[in-house]
Order: sequence, then C-alpha cells, then structure tokens
Amino acid sequence: MVTVGTIVWLSSELMFFAGLFAAYFTIRNISPELWDQSTQLLNVPFATANTTILVLSSVTCQFGVFAAERGKPGRSGSIWQFSQWGMREWFVLTYVMGAIFIGGQALEYAELVRENVTIPSSPYGSLFYLATGFHGIHVVGGLLAFLLVIGRTFAARKFTHEQAISAIVVSYYWHFVDIVWVGLFATIYLIK
Repeated sequence: MVTVGTIVWLSSELMFFAGLFAAYFTIRNISPELWDQSTQLLNVPFATANTTILVLSSVTCQFGVFAAERGKPGRSGSIWQFSQWGMREWFVLTYVMGAIFIGGQALEYAELVRENVTIPSSPYGSLFYLATGFHGIHVVGGLLAFLLVIGRTFAARKFTHEQAISAIVVSYYWHFVDIVWVGLFATIYLIK
C-alpha cells in the first residue's frame, strides 16, 4: 500500500513540476531577448558538476536499496570495503551528495543575486528561482527522509521487512527528484 500511495503522490508532484515547465516555456516564448541575456549569466560547467553529483547520488541510493533488500542495514567489514556496505552507509553517502548539491545551489543563487538576477528583477528570475527552489525543497525533503530511515534502523532491534519497504519508498522519491532535476537542468541550462 505504501508503495502504491507513494507512486500516486509522485504523480501529483509530476503535475506540479509540469506546471512550472509550462510557465517557463510560456514566458520564455513571450520574451526571448530576456532569456538570451539571462542565460548568459548561468555557470553551466558548475551546474553540470552539481548535476553529476545529484545523478550519481541516485546510484548510491540504489545500492542502499539493494542492501536493504538483502536485509543488511549496516556494513559487515571495513569502512573502505564498499562491497560490504549496508543500507546505512549507502544512504549516508547519498545524503552527503544531496547536501553537496544543495550547497552548490546556494552558491549559484548567491552568484546570480550578485548579477542582479532575483525573483522581482524579471520573469526569468522569478521562474528560475521558483523551479529550482521548489526542486531544492524537494531535495531537502528527501534528505530528511534519509535521516528518518537511517535513524529507524539504529532505533530498531531488528531490521524488518517494513524498514526495507521504507528504504525502497524513499528511493522512489529520490529517483523522482533526480529525474525532475535532469529535466530542469536540460531546460534551464542547456536549451538556450
């Protein structure tokens, strides 16, 4: 039930982001010269590196799911033996990568504000911050979910099937957030 509910909820989130994409393309079509000027200020190499970190975090998240499916909450070997890692280690690494992504977004926001790209400065600024900001809020929600799942494994005496299902559901959310970002990245940074 939790899995189906999560998929239905993520479908509604998809519609929310579809609305943001529609607004972005509509306003872009109305004032293309504004887009030409504003997109020149974007740091595409930095955003590409930040995107790579987020996309790779989906890989580490999935390794955590594989460990949870095997009933392995924690590592059985040295911290440097990645093949012996459990769900916790993979989810902690995913958490760190997601936090780095959020830090990168904050740096990019600071750089754009210095260039006078703000929410009230133009329709471009409004849509840029709305789309990337709402995505960032979703990433922070995913980071909190990782902390919850990791914390539950420490609090429980035994790793249960329900905890594995929780890990899988959190991974659905995380993969969704990553896929949305790939779409946003392509739309905002690559399509000039």
